[in-house]
Amino acid sequence: MSETLKVPTIADLMAAGKTPEILFWVGSAGSYDDRAKKITRAFVKILNKANVDFAVLGTEESSTGDAAKRAGNEFLFQMQAVTNIEVLNAYKVKKIVTADPHSYNTFKNEYPELGGNYEVLHHTQFIKQLFDEGRIKPATTTYKGTRVTFHDPCYLGRANGVYEVPRDLLKLAGIELVEMKRHKRTSLCCGAGGAQMFKEPEKGDKDVNVLRTEDALKTNPEIIATGCPYCNTMMTDGIKFKEKESEIAVLDIAEIIANSQDL
Repeated sequence: MSETLKVPTIADLMAAGKTPEILFWVGSAGSYDDRAKKITRAFVKILNKANVDFAVLGTEESSTGDAAKRAGNEFLFQMQAVTNIEVLNAYKVKKIVTADPHSYNTFKNEYPELGGNYEVLHHTQFIKQLFDEGRIKPATTTYKGTRVTFHDPCYLGRANGVYEVPRDLLKLAGIELVEMKRHKRTSLCCGAGGAQMFKEPEKGDKDVNVLRTEDALKTNPEIIATGCPYCNTMMTDGIKFKEKESEIAVLDIAEIIANSQDL
């Protein structure tokens, strides 16, 4: 890779006597999944462009325990959570930003009772703040007039009521937003939440991600925008199933913003 991204670890920053503005929690998908790594890189490019003083945990980051909890292993979840909280509190972390709504929901709603109290933002919320503060400027030429439909991630939308911010960002990129019939509060799950990502579908006549992809295709989009690495995988698989890869792209909002900024 020719580009050089600045991604400091919090250990290095602290050793140099500096405190980062935010901790970027990369998450399992963003660290290991090849497709999700592109979302991670796009978000880092935005952070670099806006001169955000951020850090990652690096090798000290572990799973939030979300999938274990959803699958019913509360013991494993609490072990993961307590270990993570010890690390985060040792570094005096105050503000966490993540591109994974599952991590976002877990930090925001489930870590406080175990002693982990942080300001938690989804990456779309933080990027919106950067626009609001003038640290990055809207750029609308790349996607001007492009038809885009946005799939609401369950753990961002229905679980936490964040509906407008991702849509505001898409508009800042100059796109033409076309809504699916099921959107916002009535949105349909992509099929990956609740640890379903890691198991085979149960018997039925159609996979959930194919059903959701059909919802998206009815809007006749050029791009299906997502705000979650798992949704991205499921919608991409749905597009492949429908043999529409050559016509429709599935992109995370961070990728759309990064592309619109020529990053």
